[in-house]
Amino acid sequence: MIRLIPEREAQIVRKQSGQPGPKLACDRKSVSGSVSQRACAFCGSRVVLYPIADALHIVHGPIGCAVYNWDIRGALSSGPQLHRNSFSTDLQEMEVIYGGEKKLLQALRELIDRYQPKAAFVYSTCIVGVIGDDVNAVCRQVAKEKGIAVIPVASEGFRGTKKTGYMAACEAAYQLVGTRSTEGIGPHSLNILGDFNIAGESWIIRRYFEEMGVQVVATITGDGRVDDLRRCHGAKLNLVQCSGSMTHLAKLLERDHGIPMRRVSFFGLEDTAAALYEAAKFFGDAEILQRTQALVSREVGRVYPELARYREKLAGKKAALYVGGAFKAFSLVKALKLLGMQTVLAGTQTGNAEDYELLREICDDGTVIVDDSNPVELAKFMLELDVDLFIGGVKERPIAYKLGVGFCDHNHERKIPLAGFEGMLHFAREIHGTVMSPVWQFVPRRAKTTRPTAPAPLGNFQSEPPTGAPAPIEEALA
Repeated sequence: MIRLIPEREAQIVRKQSGQPGPKLACDRKSVSGSVSQRACAFCGSRVVLYPIADALHIVHGPIGCAVYNWDIRGALSSGPQLHRNSFSTDLQEMEVIYGGEKKLLQALRELIDRYQPKAAFVYSTCIVGVIGDDVNAVCRQVAKEKGIAVIPVASEGFRGTKKTGYMAACEAAYQLVGTRSTEGIGPHSLNILGDFNIAGESWIIRRYFEEMGVQVVATITGDGRVDDLRRCHGAKLNLVQCSGSMTHLAKLLERDHGIPMRRVSFFGLEDTAAALYEAAKFFGDAEILQRTQALVSREVGRVYPELARYREKLAGKKAALYVGGAFKAFSLVKALKLLGMQTVLAGTQTGNAEDYELLREICDDGTVIVDDSNPVELAKFMLELDVDLFIGGVKERPIAYKLGVGFCDHNHERKIPLAGFEGMLHFAREIHGTVMSPVWQFVPRRAKTTRPTAPAPLGNFQSEPPTGAPAPIEEALA
């Protein structure tokens, strides 16, 4: 068994059959010296706002902060590419001593004149909070001079973790909401919050809703546009994909504009179908419901036979996952079950008590559930549980490869979309390619290890449509 430091014991539990077990502690500060995977508030703010493609993004601080998360989200754009530039004021010793406000003022004037952005976001870093630059005053002055919104983002890293940065980013983005006319927005309209279009996912999701007959007003922030964000308060529904990063913005829209929110996921067959049906039920339109059923039936029927073939080869393999938001973890556990794999380790950076209780319910007996883990813990659990696959982000990749374990990037650096029905097929192909690679037979700890890999029976995949509607997925599999 793995020995844990006392401060971490309450944040790690193992699911046991028939026993409720202790509640997992969460929403705590990271243990000092543990090299938490959570990152800082600045990182959280940057990754949320970065995909707004026609805005100017400038990091007020040392150049290292801008380099740290340059292009941190793939964030594909169908038009402007301004967001791909990681502008920085590059504060030096003289600015640290005498203040960096003049340098920020000069940088904003020059960049706005040159690139003519729709808006500008100014990210404050740790050193700016320490020396006390009045970033708000500089932003107000430039906004008045240039006639565009110049928005300060209170993202000093020491304010907290990524989760703190998410809140700051939502507050900054909300300053644009309600500043443009909602003319042309119909009764069947929604916003998609929390998808960052890392590999084109927002385009896939938008295409589904367009086929259903539902208008997508804004994707916040994947392939985002300032003008869409200004008028997003005219939509009738908010679908929140990455609940950790965008729930706060959705709550602000619900509080001030009466737009209800639904937490959904567009990863995996089951959750994608459920998300589309959730929107169809909300609008209560028979034609939208009919088109949704036809779309789900067609797409599932197209990808399921190939998924079944992958399941035969992957059945019995063990997977570990460590992701940012809990909703992503839920979808991954379900998707791995569909592929016949067992999740033996599941962890998140930002989950709350309710999230972890649900995660415990859907995981198998013996699954280790962790909150805010660190590289040492993750590595030790992977060795103890003898996993075949690790799913995580850029910070977790070296851990997997050093241990000789297959890896799937489910975060920043992906080049292939994993959302929607076709995304599940891409996911299965990637998992099969890494888990079944012959290179792992040369890993010392695996060279003399064999485990049974007999395929388990292919279970029925079901996703409940609204009451009274036919079950298109079951029809597709008939």
